[in-house]
Amino acid sequence: MDSTTPDNDHCPPGVEGPSASSFAASTAGAAPGGAADKQPRGSVAPLSRYESQKRRDWNTFLQYIRNQRPPLALAGCGGAHVIEFLRYLDQFGKTKVHAPGCAFFGCPSPPAPCPCPLRQAWGSLDALIGRLRAAYEESGGKPETNPFAARAVRFYLREVRDSQAKARGIRYEKKKRKRTPPSAGGDAGEHSSTAGVLGGGGSGSSLRRDLLLLRRLAHLPLDEL
Repeated sequence: MDSTTPDNDHCPPGVEGPSASSFAASTAGAAPGGAADKQPRGSVAPLSRYESQKRRDWNTFLQYIRNQRPPLALAGCGGAHVIEFLRYLDQFGKTKVHAPGCAFFGCPSPPAPCPCPLRQAWGSLDALIGRLRAAYEESGGKPETNPFAARAVRFYLREVRDSQAKARGIRYEKKKRKRTPPSAGGDAGEHSSTAGVLGGGGSGSSLRRDLLLLRRLAHLPLDEL
């Protein structure tokens, strides 16, 4: 994930076809698969910010494939169609990505404006694909046919990440999980218990003698014990 805060610009204000207002009204209260909620509006629990964003992303993608000529069915979508969708969203991006010939290429804080295009930030695209991948399976899709989990999509996201890191002069680093160091008291308890087992019976020779006796007793029949 991107160390910077992903910009929420991956949902275009409107797609070719219905207007943004009618589109939002038609999708309000709908599940990611498009099924309407039949419960009374007053009894419906409000969706979390993640679930609301996932619903908008899913409906935007469905509207996008319906607007294709000819219209594209969800079952016929593959990794190439997902990549085309991500490129389509670049026109709504807000992240300046400098071209290799730009004087500010690789500069994290340009001192002046430049004509380089705005693009979707890698962090936004990465988070978007995660939500669409979940919405696809929640809508009944199988994980093995999930186009958002295709290898080509992962390669495309990696390419976007590397190219934007060079163009913007920043580094995308994965957050490392912090491992909790073992407590000193626990180690001391383990050492003391081990020492008690090994040395509690006396000297090393007596310990060996006890082990030999236990081994002999283990091979004796029950009537001789």
